Amino acid sequence: MSELLSHRIEEIGRMCADAVPDRSLGDIRLLAPVDGATEVWAAGVTYLRSRDARVEESSLKSVYELVYDAERPELFFKSPAWRVVVDGEPVGIRSDSELNVPEPELALVVNRFEEIVGYVVCNDMSSRSVEGENPLYLPQAKVYAGACALSPGIRPAWEVDPSDLAIRLTITREGEVVWDGATSTKQIRRPFAELTAYLFHSENHPHGAVLATGTGVVPEIDFRLRAGDVITVTIDEIGELRNPVVVGKEHFTFLTAP
Repeated sequence: MSELLSHRIEEIGRMCADAVPDRSLGDIRLLAPVDGATEVWAAGVTYLRSRDARVEESSLKSVYELVYDAERPELFFKSPAWRVVVDGEPVGIRSDSELNVPEPELALVVNRFEEIVGYVVCNDMSSRSVEGENPLYLPQAKVYAGACALSPGIRPAWEVDPSDLAIRLTITREGEVVWDGATSTKQIRRPFAELTAYLFHSENHPHGAVLATGTGVVPEIDFRLRAGDVITVTIDEIGELRNPVVVGKEHFTFLTAP
Protein backbone atom coordinates (compact mmCIF):
# COMPACT_ATOMS: atom_id res chain seq x y z
CA MET A 1 0.00 0.00 0.00
CA SER A 2 2.76 2.46 0.83
CA GLU A 3 4.24 1.85 -2.65
CA LEU A 4 0.84 2.38 -4.28
CA LEU A 5 0.31 5.66 -2.43
CA SER A 6 3.59 7.03 -3.78
CA HIS A 7 1.87 7.48 -7.18
CA ARG A 8 -0.44 10.16 -8.53
CA ILE A 9 -4.15 9.37 -8.62
CA GLU A 10 -4.16 9.06 -12.41
CA GLU A 11 -1.44 6.41 -12.28
CA ILE A 12 -3.20 4.58 -9.44
CA GLY A 13 -6.34 4.54 -11.57
CA ARG A 14 -4.45 3.01 -14.49
CA MET A 15 -2.84 0.41 -12.22
CA CYS A 16 -6.24 -0.58 -10.85
CA ALA A 17 -7.76 -0.76 -14.35
CA ASP A 18 -4.96 -3.07 -15.51
CA ALA A 19 -5.22 -5.36 -12.48
CA VAL A 20 -7.06 -8.64 -12.84
CA PRO A 21 -9.35 -9.12 -9.80
CA ASP A 22 -9.21 -12.48 -8.05
CA ARG A 23 -12.64 -13.26 -6.60
CA SER A 24 -11.63 -16.67 -5.22
CA LEU A 25 -10.00 -15.60 -1.98
CA GLY A 26 -10.80 -18.87 -0.21
CA ASP A 27 -9.25 -18.94 3.25
CA ILE A 28 -7.04 -15.90 2.65
CA ARG A 29 -7.22 -13.39 5.53
CA LEU A 30 -7.40 -9.83 4.30
CA LEU A 31 -5.22 -7.38 6.19
CA ALA A 32 -5.91 -3.74 6.96
CA PRO A 33 -5.24 -1.53 3.90
CA VAL A 34 -2.30 0.25 5.48
CA ASP A 35 1.32 -0.82 5.82
CA GLY A 36 4.93 0.30 6.12
CA ALA A 37 5.35 3.85 7.35
CA THR A 38 1.81 4.89 6.42
CA GLU A 39 0.06 6.49 9.39
CA VAL A 40 -3.58 6.75 10.42
CA TRP A 41 -4.72 10.19 11.58
CA ALA A 42 -8.14 11.40 12.64
CA ALA A 43 -10.20 14.57 12.83
CA GLY A 44 -12.36 15.42 15.81
CA VAL A 45 -15.51 17.46 16.44
CA THR A 46 -16.42 17.70 12.76
CA TYR A 47 -20.11 16.87 13.30
CA LEU A 48 -22.56 18.75 15.52
CA ARG A 49 -23.41 15.50 17.37
CA SER A 50 -19.73 15.00 18.18
CA ARG A 51 -19.45 18.53 19.54
CA ASP A 52 -22.51 18.04 21.75
CA ALA A 53 -21.22 14.70 23.05
CA ARG A 54 -17.82 16.14 23.92
CA VAL A 55 -19.46 19.09 25.69
CA GLU A 56 -21.68 16.72 27.66
CA GLU A 57 -18.81 14.56 28.91
CA SER A 58 -16.14 17.21 29.49
CA SER A 59 -15.27 19.33 32.50
CA LEU A 60 -13.99 21.98 30.03
CA LYS A 61 -16.97 22.34 27.71
CA SER A 62 -15.89 25.50 25.87
CA VAL A 63 -12.87 23.74 24.35
CA TYR A 64 -15.11 21.65 22.08
CA GLU A 65 -17.55 24.45 21.31
CA LEU A 66 -14.65 26.60 20.14
CA VAL A 67 -12.93 23.96 17.99
CA TYR A 68 -16.16 23.10 16.17
CA ASP A 69 -16.40 26.68 14.85
CA ALA A 70 -12.67 27.45 14.63
CA GLU A 71 -10.79 27.92 11.38
CA ARG A 72 -8.28 25.20 12.31
CA PRO A 73 -9.70 21.68 12.68
CA GLU A 74 -8.76 19.26 15.43
CA LEU A 75 -6.39 16.63 14.00
CA PHE A 76 -4.60 13.96 15.98
CA PHE A 77 -2.40 10.94 15.35
CA LYS A 78 -4.38 7.71 15.69
CA SER A 79 -2.21 4.72 14.80
CA PRO A 80 0.85 3.40 13.00
CA ALA A 81 0.12 0.73 10.41
CA TRP A 82 1.16 -2.20 12.61
CA ARG A 83 -1.40 -1.39 15.33
CA VAL A 84 -4.43 -1.34 13.02
CA VAL A 85 -6.94 -4.20 13.24
CA VAL A 86 -9.26 -5.28 10.46
CA ASP A 87 -12.75 -6.75 10.04
CA GLY A 88 -13.35 -9.70 12.38
CA GLU A 89 -10.45 -8.89 14.71
CA PRO A 90 -11.09 -7.51 18.20
CA VAL A 91 -11.20 -3.86 19.16
CA GLY A 92 -10.28 -2.79 22.67
CA ILE A 93 -11.41 -0.65 25.54
CA ARG A 94 -9.04 0.54 28.24
CA SER A 95 -9.15 -1.38 31.52
CA ASP A 96 -8.93 1.95 33.39
CA SER A 97 -11.87 3.58 31.60
CA GLU A 98 -15.53 3.27 32.56
CA LEU A 99 -17.09 5.04 29.58
CA ASN A 100 -16.02 3.84 26.13
CA VAL A 101 -17.59 4.13 22.67
CA PRO A 102 -16.97 3.20 19.07
CA GLU A 103 -16.84 6.10 16.63
CA PRO A 104 -17.92 5.14 13.09
CA GLU A 105 -16.17 7.27 10.50
CA LEU A 106 -15.49 7.58 6.80
CA ALA A 107 -11.71 7.55 6.36
CA LEU A 108 -9.84 9.10 3.44
CA VAL A 109 -6.97 7.23 1.80
CA VAL A 110 -4.57 9.95 0.69
CA ASN A 111 -1.47 9.59 -1.48
CA ARG A 112 1.82 11.39 -0.95
CA PHE A 113 0.63 14.22 -3.19
CA GLU A 114 -2.34 15.08 -0.92
CA GLU A 115 -4.84 13.56 -3.35
CA ILE A 116 -7.78 11.57 -1.99
CA VAL A 117 -7.54 8.28 -3.86
CA GLY A 118 -10.03 6.16 -1.93
CA TYR A 119 -12.23 5.57 1.10
CA VAL A 120 -12.42 3.00 3.90
CA VAL A 121 -14.58 2.41 6.95
CA CYS A 122 -12.97 3.32 10.27
CA ASN A 123 -13.89 2.58 13.88
CA ASP A 124 -12.09 5.19 15.97
CA MET A 125 -12.47 3.61 19.43
CA SER A 126 -12.46 6.20 22.22
CA SER A 127 -12.45 6.49 26.00
CA ARG A 128 -14.98 9.17 26.83
CA SER A 129 -14.17 9.11 30.54
CA VAL A 130 -10.44 9.67 30.02
CA GLU A 131 -10.87 12.55 27.56
CA GLY A 132 -13.75 13.97 29.59
CA GLU A 133 -11.56 14.24 32.67
CA ASN A 134 -9.11 16.49 30.84
CA PRO A 135 -8.75 17.25 27.09
CA LEU A 136 -4.96 16.94 27.48
CA TYR A 137 -5.54 13.21 28.00
CA LEU A 138 -6.70 12.91 24.37
CA PRO A 139 -3.74 10.70 23.29
CA GLN A 140 -4.55 8.19 26.05
CA ALA A 141 -8.24 8.31 25.16
CA LYS A 142 -7.53 7.66 21.49
CA VAL A 143 -4.27 5.70 21.16
CA TYR A 144 -4.10 2.31 22.86
CA ALA A 145 -4.22 -1.40 21.95
CA GLY A 146 -7.20 -2.15 19.73
CA ALA A 147 -8.27 1.47 19.30
CA CYS A 148 -8.16 1.63 15.49
CA ALA A 149 -9.98 -0.64 13.04
CA LEU A 150 -10.20 -0.27 9.25
CA SER A 151 -12.23 -2.19 6.69
CA PRO A 152 -10.08 -4.44 4.47
CA GLY A 153 -11.01 -2.97 1.08
CA ILE A 154 -10.47 0.50 -0.39
CA ARG A 155 -13.24 1.99 -2.53
CA PRO A 156 -11.52 4.03 -5.26
CA ALA A 157 -12.33 7.74 -5.07
CA TRP A 158 -13.33 7.90 -8.73
CA GLU A 159 -16.09 5.34 -8.19
CA VAL A 160 -18.16 7.08 -5.53
CA ASP A 161 -19.54 10.49 -4.54
CA PRO A 162 -18.76 10.84 -0.80
CA SER A 163 -20.92 13.90 -0.18
CA ASP A 164 -24.00 12.05 1.14
CA LEU A 165 -23.14 8.56 2.33
CA ALA A 166 -25.17 6.93 5.11
CA ILE A 167 -23.09 5.81 8.10
CA ARG A 168 -24.66 3.29 10.49
CA LEU A 169 -23.53 1.95 13.85
CA THR A 170 -25.02 -1.14 15.49
CA ILE A 171 -23.93 -2.68 18.80
CA THR A 172 -25.15 -6.16 19.72
CA ARG A 173 -24.87 -7.92 23.06
CA GLU A 174 -25.51 -11.65 23.32
CA GLY A 175 -27.17 -11.53 19.92
CA GLU A 176 -29.50 -8.62 20.73
CA VAL A 177 -29.18 -5.05 19.44
CA VAL A 178 -28.51 -2.76 22.41
CA TRP A 179 -27.74 0.41 20.45
CA ASP A 180 -28.00 1.62 16.88
CA GLY A 181 -27.81 4.96 15.14
CA ALA A 182 -27.07 6.61 11.82
CA THR A 183 -25.88 9.82 10.21
CA SER A 184 -24.70 10.98 6.79
CA THR A 185 -21.50 12.53 5.51
CA LYS A 186 -23.60 15.50 4.36
CA GLN A 187 -23.75 16.48 8.06
CA ILE A 188 -19.99 17.01 8.33
CA ARG A 189 -19.01 20.62 8.88
CA ARG A 190 -15.62 20.62 7.14
CA PRO A 191 -14.83 19.72 3.50
CA PHE A 192 -12.56 16.71 3.10
CA ALA A 193 -10.05 18.78 1.11
CA GLU A 194 -9.76 21.19 4.06
CA LEU A 195 -8.94 18.34 6.44
CA THR A 196 -6.26 16.88 4.14
CA ALA A 197 -4.78 20.35 3.56
CA TYR A 198 -4.22 20.78 7.30
CA LEU A 199 -2.81 17.26 7.59
CA PHE A 200 -0.20 18.03 4.94
CA HIS A 201 0.29 21.70 5.83
CA SER A 202 3.48 21.33 7.88
CA GLU A 203 4.31 17.64 7.51
CA ASN A 204 5.27 15.28 4.70
CA HIS A 205 3.58 11.92 4.26
CA PRO A 206 5.84 10.18 1.74
CA HIS A 207 4.00 6.86 2.17
CA GLY A 208 0.55 8.41 2.04
CA ALA A 209 -1.86 8.54 4.99
CA VAL A 210 -5.31 7.49 6.12
CA LEU A 211 -7.40 10.26 7.67
CA ALA A 212 -10.61 9.45 9.57
CA THR A 213 -13.00 12.37 9.20
CA GLY A 214 -14.84 12.36 12.54
CA THR A 215 -18.08 10.87 13.77
CA GLY A 216 -21.68 11.98 13.78
CA VAL A 217 -22.92 8.92 15.69
CA VAL A 218 -22.23 8.82 19.44
CA PRO A 219 -24.19 6.74 21.99
CA GLU A 220 -25.82 8.54 24.90
CA ILE A 221 -23.57 9.24 27.87
CA ASP A 222 -25.26 6.58 30.01
CA PHE A 223 -24.46 3.81 27.49
CA ARG A 224 -21.68 1.45 28.57
CA LEU A 225 -19.79 -0.65 26.03
CA ARG A 226 -18.87 -4.08 27.43
CA ALA A 227 -16.48 -6.91 26.65
CA GLY A 228 -18.25 -9.35 24.34
CA ASP A 229 -20.25 -6.68 22.52
CA VAL A 230 -20.03 -6.75 18.73
CA ILE A 231 -19.70 -3.45 16.85
CA THR A 232 -20.82 -3.17 13.22
CA VAL A 233 -20.10 -0.04 11.17
CA THR A 234 -21.57 0.22 7.68
CA ILE A 235 -21.03 3.01 5.17
CA ASP A 236 -23.04 2.94 1.97
CA GLU A 237 -20.93 2.19 -1.12
CA ILE A 238 -17.77 1.84 1.00
CA GLY A 239 -18.12 -1.31 3.09
CA GLU A 240 -18.73 -2.87 6.48
CA LEU A 241 -16.56 -3.35 9.55
CA ARG A 242 -17.48 -5.80 12.30
CA ASN A 243 -15.44 -6.28 15.48
CA PRO A 244 -15.93 -7.93 18.89
CA VAL A 245 -14.97 -5.93 21.99
CA VAL A 246 -12.29 -6.99 24.48
CA VAL A 247 -10.70 -5.31 27.50
CA GLY A 248 -6.95 -5.02 27.96
CA LYS A 249 -3.77 -5.05 25.88
CA GLU A 250 -3.11 -8.78 26.35
CA HIS A 251 -5.63 -9.54 23.61
CA PHE A 252 -3.48 -7.79 21.00
CA THR A 253 -0.18 -9.63 21.25
CA PHE A 254 -0.90 -11.01 17.76
CA LEU A 255 -0.10 -7.53 16.42
CA THR A 256 3.41 -7.68 17.86
CA ALA A 257 4.25 -11.28 16.94
CA PRO A 258 7.42 -11.59 14.79
